[in-house]
This record gives sequence, C-alpha cells and structure tokens, in this order.
Amino acid sequence: MRIEFLPGAEEEFREAVRYYEKQVPGVELTFAAEVRKGIAFILDHPYTALSVGTGLRRKVLPHFPYSVLYSVEADLIVVVAVTHQKRRPRYWHGRIRELRERRGRTT
Repeated sequence: MRIEFLPGAEEEFREAVRYYEKQVPGVELTFAAEVRKGIAFILDHPYTALSVGTGLRRKVLPHFPYSVLYSVEADLIVVVAVTHQKRRPRYWHGRIRELRERRGRTT
C-alpha cells in the first residue's frame, strides 16, 4: 500500500513542523517522527482508526494535539489533513471535493 498527501495536507504538516521549530529547538523533529509513526500505523492497520464519515478516518497522535485524517483507497492511503485538534474545526471539509475528484480519476 502507498501513501500520498493532498497538497493542503502536506503544506499544513510543514507549517506545523515550522511552528514547533520556533517554539523549542528539536521538538519539530519529535513531531515529524510522531506523524511518520502514525502514518506507519495507518499503513499497517488502515481500518483501525475512528471513522469520521464521508469515507475518512482519524488517527490521533498521542503526544501532540494533532490528528491525521485520511481515506483508504484500493491500494493507496490519501492523507487529507494533518490537523490541530482544537483549531479551525472542520476546515478540511473543503478537501472532500478534491478527494472525490481524485477518486473519479482513479476509477
């Protein structure tokens, strides 16, 4: 199984890394490692995380207030958002359309 980030998800992941880099040097590396660990878990157990509707699942990161929102496709995990759990709730709903368009191209 492969993994891909929607462009917005990739950018917000990078923004979060930059944010933590400014807070305490070295924390950004821990955060990035936590996201990678979460993604590895998702690849191994794609249907374990909580379903949040519209074909999406949420993997909560244990040591940071972030979640990875993703969709399980045939042989692909699509990361829709790397989202802070308390900021801008549901802003990522706009990406569902992008995900549907993507599905239309792959089927």
